[in-house]
Amino acid sequence: MLYFDGLVGIVTLGLWIFCLVDVITTDESSCRNLPKGLWLLVVLVVPLVGSIIWLAAGRPQQTMRARGPYERNAPAYPEYDRPGRFAAGSADDDDEFLRKCRERAEAQRKLARDKNPEA
Repeated sequence: MLYFDGLVGIVTLGLWIFCLVDVITTDESSCRNLPKGLWLLVVLVVPLVGSIIWLAAGRPQQTMRARGPYERNAPAYPEYDRPGRFAAGSADDDDEFLRKCRERAEAQRKLARDKNPEA
């Protein structure tokens, strides 16, 4: 009976250490359901239950494997997949953007003319 208790303790300790390291090394934006700091607190305070909850509800879901340059559905820039990020529409539809581009181009032309007046 003592051997069984020791084995359960070692497995629990191993699971706790694994989950602790996993929480610490997981990116803040990848944590599910709670902020990373709260997950760290849960795993630290309630080792066995917190570790199991982390594996079930907090750990990031499987990420897509890296795909080759010719495969579809591979995001070129993973920061575009973050939730809440504004996705730009067509530049032709954004009058404010076009106005700022024209103003910047005109300012650059004026600066170039001022630097080189004989051209």
